[in-house]
Amino acid sequence: MALIRSLLHALWMLVTVVPWALIMLTASLFVRGVPLYWMAARWLGWAVDGLRVLCGVQVRVQGMANLPQGETSAAVLLVKHQSTLETFLMPTLMPHPLAYVFKRELLFVPFFGWAMGRLDMIHIDRRQRAQAFNKVVEQGRRLLAQGVWVIMFPEGTRIPRGQQGVYKSGGTRLAIETGAPVVPVAVTSARCWPRKAFIKRAGVVDVSIGPAISSHGRSADELMREVEAWIEAEMRRLDPGAYADDPPVATAPPSGH
Repeated sequence: MALIRSLLHALWMLVTVVPWALIMLTASLFVRGVPLYWMAARWLGWAVDGLRVLCGVQVRVQGMANLPQGETSAAVLLVKHQSTLETFLMPTLMPHPLAYVFKRELLFVPFFGWAMGRLDMIHIDRRQRAQAFNKVVEQGRRLLAQGVWVIMFPEGTRIPRGQQGVYKSGGTRLAIETGAPVVPVAVTSARCWPRKAFIKRAGVVDVSIGPAISSHGRSADELMREVEAWIEAEMRRLDPGAYADDPPVATAPPSGH
């Protein structure tokens, strides 16, 4: 049954992404920026709704009050990465437009990537590390000043359920360079949609948004260690069965807003 449901969801995404991408590409000739972003977010909402209706995947969110307030408030979201699900889900939850930092190869994915290329995102060439980070800071500073939040996955790639990747400091370096706070986010997406898996299983995905942490006067590595400690401790609280064989992770209290 899970296979049939997953096939139906894949079909749902296919039959909706092609016409919607074409509509977005046409609309991008006349509008850009935030209006086009919310058009893209609408399709992502359809994909998440399809997961709920067709695959029985429910989403439970806590900590929305921890998000920075105000139309032009800045934030760098640092999110646990287990699945494709959180890349679809975050724009449907956040009150601000999001700019993903992603590898430029995704721009060549038919329809989906073409539409992404028309959005104000930050696509980088990972082979050129120094230039890539300079681009992240340059574009990130401009977007954050406009009230667009930057979202990054500090582990860099999807990590299997119950495991912990290497947290890289690019997101905290960006926050320090721009003065934006960082917001850690834990997501148990692999409980229902595992890494590199086609089959989605019914269940509840928990999203926990942590307190915003000021980047002022911090070092990038120190700040990332605080983010990592909070996310990994929260993952073990939300999904204890996946970490049953792991020792508990010590977490430091957030240093403040």
